[in-house]
Amino acid sequence: MTSVKVIVSGRVQGVGYRWFVHGLAAENGITGWVRNRRDGTVEAELHGDQVRIDRVVHAMRTGPCHARIEAIEVLELPEAAVEGFEIRATA
Repeated sequence: MTSVKVIVSGRVQGVGYRWFVHGLAAENGITGWVRNRRDGTVEAELHGDQVRIDRVVHAMRTGPCHARIEAIEVLELPEAAVEGFEIRATA
């Protein structure tokens, strides 16, 4: 089990990025959450198998068709057991 926080900057709000990540998580059996941040970035916390998390993070580097990714930061977190995947309110 691996847990990471991902912060994505660029044109990532208003382009369906959170729903894109939600779909990736569902396809790959990843739990956690995703949300917009007031600074214009998107933040996600992902929990699951390392190979599947790597697959999701790789896809997040491209994003949905209208997104423009400028930077992506991946930070390791202590392992955590989380159920489901949710889109959270802006923080």
